[in-house]
Amino acid sequence: MNLKACFKTLAMAAALALPVNAFAAPIVIKFSHVVAQHTPKGQAADYFKKLAEERTKGRVKVEVYPNSQLYKDKEEMEALQLGAVQMLAPSLAKFAPLGVKEFEVFDLPFIFDNYQELHKVTQGPVGAKLLKKLEPKGILGLAYWDNGFKVMSDNKPLKNVADFRGQKMRIQSSKVLDSQMRSVGAIPQVLAFSEVYQALQTGVVDGTENPPSNLYTQKMHEVQKYVTLSDHGYLGYAVIVNKKFWQGLPADIRTILEGCMKDATKYANDVAKKDNDEALAAVKKSGRSQLITLTPQERAAWKKAMDKAHKDNMSRIGADIVKEVYAATGYNAN
Repeated sequence: MNLKACFKTLAMAAALALPVNAFAAPIVIKFSHVVAQHTPKGQAADYFKKLAEERTKGRVKVEVYPNSQLYKDKEEMEALQLGAVQMLAPSLAKFAPLGVKEFEVFDLPFIFDNYQELHKVTQGPVGAKLLKKLEPKGILGLAYWDNGFKVMSDNKPLKNVADFRGQKMRIQSSKVLDSQMRSVGAIPQVLAFSEVYQALQTGVVDGTENPPSNLYTQKMHEVQKYVTLSDHGYLGYAVIVNKKFWQGLPADIRTILEGCMKDATKYANDVAKKDNDEALAAVKKSGRSQLITLTPQERAAWKKAMDKAHKDNMSRIGADIVKEVYAATGYNAN
């Protein structure tokens, strides 16, 4: 046998020795989200992609679609359930319209004073219990990712409760956020995230609430004269997957991806506070918006007024879940 024939024989033998799936097409995970790539969620999605592709040695390919490239707020959940995408990280307010109203506990104003209180819930038994409630909808919850605590923005200064009266404020689709705005005399307006900048620019709405990273990356500060550093509410995400798809993955791949998600979650939460601090500094440096700091008395007045949202939604969310969160955080109702 000549040398060429020998190499050919060895190559054929090596190919036959490879596992059956060696030449199989990679498993594709389409990961869709509605915010910019350089927000905390956008960065964490890209980090998960990097880890998943590296650790599975190419057996998994994660395609990340930021900024509503595939689906807007109202469309993405149905797309996941139908299997058009495999992974999302929607804000927690998106689950109530799906019929899991307990998630609206995260929308209650002033329910978390800091990240330590928050993580007692998202990384504890209450958070796990909530994710379990998604399974009958064909959805599996993998993790919670922080975005941050929200500020208020408007074209008039919002310091006192009376300043909200008559202001049209954009909110996500959430009965709790609707109650929150009405409790201070504002008029809530539900809009998709991708439509907010134009709505602010044209005066369709007067103001909105967002963590600083969203405010800055969507350039909302360019069309808002004032930003109040209220930290009145939390915006976070649940990373979710199509249940049938996830359970159909090879067991070894699923185990690797679960490890990737654990590490991506730590990354997401670490980067969230840093990015929000930097975004707030950038807003200040731009000179486009004036930053307002509430006095302890002013913040207490906001909390007292907005506590009505807790009372009005207790039975809707579920008194048991609300009380479990109160117990974890030490929240004291007015």
